[in-house]
Amino acid sequence: MPVTKTRFLLPSTIQLLRFHFSFFLMPVYWFALSQAPGVYIFSTVLVFLILHGLVYPASNGYNSYMDRDTESIGGIKQPLQPSRQLLYVTALMDSIAIVMSCLVSLRFALGILLYILVSKAYSYRGIRLKKYAFGGYITVILFQGAFTFALVYYGCSADKTLQVPVLPMLAASLLIGGFYPLTQIYQHNADLRDGVKTISYRLGYRGTFIYCGIIYTIAFLVLGFYFFYTLQNNAFYLFSLCMLPVVLYFLLWARKVWQHDVQADYPNTMRMNIIAAICTNMAFIIIFIINHLE
Repeated sequence: MPVTKTRFLLPSTIQLLRFHFSFFLMPVYWFALSQAPGVYIFSTVLVFLILHGLVYPASNGYNSYMDRDTESIGGIKQPLQPSRQLLYVTALMDSIAIVMSCLVSLRFALGILLYILVSKAYSYRGIRLKKYAFGGYITVILFQGAFTFALVYYGCSADKTLQVPVLPMLAASLLIGGFYPLTQIYQHNADLRDGVKTISYRLGYRGTFIYCGIIYTIAFLVLGFYFFYTLQNNAFYLFSLCMLPVVLYFLLWARKVWQHDVQADYPNTMRMNIIAAICTNMAFIIIFIINHLE
């Protein structure tokens, strides 16, 4: 008799969790870690695993289960259709994340629970915050930016301080806010068919680049003020140097889109994502090394 092979996890479940996409969200973690007054190694590793190994992938999977995308999404050119298994797996991952968070502290666990609930409200068809251009945008930049910065700063610090500096929280949200609309720019038509009008759609192709350029400039000014105020001059110079490839590609891509709207496509968006993630992660990792390991 032929042997029937069974898979514990379906290919669609593994794909739609998009573990690799956590890399694009990692800069806020390294930024917060680089600014924490003193880090506790156990909590530092645990917070990383909770966010990037559980919470973010579960959020990706739940969003894909609700959206049932048939066109390219962030990090996946040809998404598979989700099964009911994906919903169960994301619920299990969220549960494990909350339990593991209790090992950091109860406050941290409550913060993780709040993040999970908001991410569900963003995607859930009955609430669907993502269908509101401004409301969905503010939700993303606040929770993936300032709120995550505060969670990491608190969770990884040796004394579990609640005195999280406001300026880097603001900078974290501005960095997300100056980039997030670019990730939506190739999905205007697909989102419209799903009843979603993103902030990128409202701004238009050219408007998205102009808006992101303005917000990124403000983010640089806030970071510059914060770094110089805290006597981290070299950190700002290093960050600025690492961002040069990002700015260069942004301008080149903007020029292409100005000439032909069709250039606002998936391949160009992913190149922007990859370049920005590599450069930003590298900058904050080096700053972390300078501040804590030298």
